[in-house]
Amino acid sequence: MVKKNKDVREKEKKKPKTSASTKKYDASKIQILKGLEAVRRRPAMYIGDTSLRGLHHLVFEVVDNGIDEALAGNCDLIKVTLDNDIVSVEDNGSGIPVDIHPTQKKSGLEVVMTMLHAGAKFDDKVYSISGGLHGVGVSVVNGLSEFLNAEVYRDGKIWFQSYKRGKPEAEIKVIGTTKKTGTKITFKPDSEIFKKFEFHKGIITQRLRELSFLNKGLRIDFEETKTKFKERYLSQEGVVDLIKYLDSGRTRLHKPICFSHRHNGIDVEVALEYNDSYLENIFTYANTINTHEGGSHLVGFKKALTRTLNDYARRHNQLKDSVSFAGEDTREGLTAVVSIKIRNPQFEGQTKTRLGNLEAKGAVESLVNEQLAAFLEENPRYANIIIGKIKTAAKSRLAAKKARELTRRKSLLDSETLPGKLADCSSTNPDDCEIFVVEGDSAGGSAKQGRDRRFQAILPLRGKILNVEKSGLNKILSNTEIRTLISAIGCGIGEDGFDVSKVRYKKVVIMTDADVDGAHIRTLLLTFFFRFMRDLIDRGIIYIAQPPLYRIRANKRETYLFSDDELQKFMKSKPGKNPNIQRYKGLGEMNPQQLWQTTMDPEKRILKKVNMEDAAEADRLFSILMGGEVEPRRKFIEENAKYVENLDV
Repeated sequence: MVKKNKDVREKEKKKPKTSASTKKYDASKIQILKGLEAVRRRPAMYIGDTSLRGLHHLVFEVVDNGIDEALAGNCDLIKVTLDNDIVSVEDNGSGIPVDIHPTQKKSGLEVVMTMLHAGAKFDDKVYSISGGLHGVGVSVVNGLSEFLNAEVYRDGKIWFQSYKRGKPEAEIKVIGTTKKTGTKITFKPDSEIFKKFEFHKGIITQRLRELSFLNKGLRIDFEETKTKFKERYLSQEGVVDLIKYLDSGRTRLHKPICFSHRHNGIDVEVALEYNDSYLENIFTYANTINTHEGGSHLVGFKKALTRTLNDYARRHNQLKDSVSFAGEDTREGLTAVVSIKIRNPQFEGQTKTRLGNLEAKGAVESLVNEQLAAFLEENPRYANIIIGKIKTAAKSRLAAKKARELTRRKSLLDSETLPGKLADCSSTNPDDCEIFVVEGDSAGGSAKQGRDRRFQAILPLRGKILNVEKSGLNKILSNTEIRTLISAIGCGIGEDGFDVSKVRYKKVVIMTDADVDGAHIRTLLLTFFFRFMRDLIDRGIIYIAQPPLYRIRANKRETYLFSDDELQKFMKSKPGKNPNIQRYKGLGEMNPQQLWQTTMDPEKRILKKVNMEDAAEADRLFSILMGGEVEPRRKFIEENAKYVENLDV
């Protein structure tokens, strides 16, 4: 190694010095990227990345064009077809204009398909409300597609134009007649951009279902030709149906409360209901875009909810004058949806999904103050149920506060005093550090011996942690394993205590056995992170370790395989051999060196990052799988049992 580094330095010495003229920076060095070349050169700037998320973003960009037509009142049907790696999206809107653009001297269709920042969404003459305000959607899809075919049904004719990697193959032409109107886009993502891709039906259907809830009366048909799967999404009650869907795994305390109104040109729709859980779930949307970072409309809702419920309780002698419900009391066990439609939405935040329009706060606050107060007065039975739930939450909060103060006095939640079972790393820079949350003392012992002590910490957990889906904060903070986990990670939990900047590790890795118990423990941990440290998931800090399933010994060599498919391929590639096959069920079956080589070595290991593409659907699934209602869980298992790949019996 020393010799090699020395040779490299010698070669560098012999290199001729670069003259000033070759370093000269002038106008000749400036590149001009024409058409959609910029999109193909830097696709991540437009779709986020070129992995699974960016691939599906292409589908949603085209779907959003139909949604904008629906928001304008021109469309009530969208059809999405997935045929292996080819996607087709058709709407019955007004159809993209095909007449000649006055300045570009080409059809409106070609302008929209080949030019960035071209569209009718930059003023409110055609689309007063739109989700796709950047004007780059469908042109970006065109630029990142191997081919794209556009059909426009307009003026009694079928207009057609095809493109290859963003460039038109021929002029627009008429290929038939029709009585319908609308647009159909068929495209295949470019394999030069997306090196490895596979559309996931679940990701697409989740978004289509969500869009149907947010646009009541809009029918969205989805078909996957490979499996002959067909599904229709149509909601007649809008956000009320979404509330029912989200709470399908919980026990509702009353029927959904819903109200809508237009305030200063802003359409506001709110639905809410309380359930018997201890969790707060508020989902906000602006022009059908999921603003999962919240924003002004969320602030207005929370403020109005707390004020209205306090005022009602005080008027009806259920609160003393000097006592008030805290905001978190009024939101325990609440599922709510706030959907607004607004001209010129201003998005900000880390992922551009926080609404910044201040006028939205006033619109939502005004509606909730007025309509919720009226509902409570007109429905005293429901009002008493809600106030009773909030009183219980307030008592639990005070008990949790005492528990938190007690545990702080005992130094169990103090980030300066770490739990004794934690084997910490020597580095104190969070960017360099990672912690493995390991199932069991046996595996924890192997991990402690096999780790790299410089940057890897090990926290063994004994048994299954508490199911936080069924527990209040007071009970959660009394659980030893959860307190240990909170203390080790260092960023606290809850509205007042959580601070992501204090997290002690850039990676929190869940490492459990490859059996049913291991999967259950992993799910319990994910439920905890989702409910109480969701920001760690959003920031890409939570990971799942992938230990091998098999160790193969053949010809004095060892090979580790991570799935049954890999085992089958290995056996086919080595016909006539008789290898020794060991199937791992527990991490404790591996010695420290094997655990390091297969699961912990950054150069060789496989880690799965936990992402949250759809917070609403994730919330629903956690409530079904981990909640107290048996029937929704039974139904989910019956419907999805056929998709099980690894069954431990």
